[in-house]
Amino acid sequence: MTLQQAQQQVDAWIKQYGVRYFSELTNMAMLTEEVGEVARIVARRYGEQSEKESDKNKDLGDELADVLFVLICLANQTGVNLEEALKKNLDKKTGRDSERHLNNEKLR
Repeated sequence: MTLQQAQQQVDAWIKQYGVRYFSELTNMAMLTEEVGEVARIVARRYGEQSEKESDKNKDLGDELADVLFVLICLANQTGVNLEEALKKNLDKKTGRDSERHLNNEKLR
């Protein structure tokens, strides 16, 4: 699935099941909440905190998909084409960082 297809599918889902998009501010708060859920799993599963029994069955992929869903909602309602934005962003990063990381002693 392309990003454009994902944006179209999320838009269709919202129109069929979600009635309408939440406000941009509400979606921003929801995005923050979903990122927090991802952070909790990563901190406990891959970091130094111990994982609680109640967190052991949490699906990281599902939580990342929640983040992506809300991010796509924000893009749709603000008129951002994520495919074009990502291509432009990668071009920017490539131009700016093409040598930077290769020459970083900390990454060796």
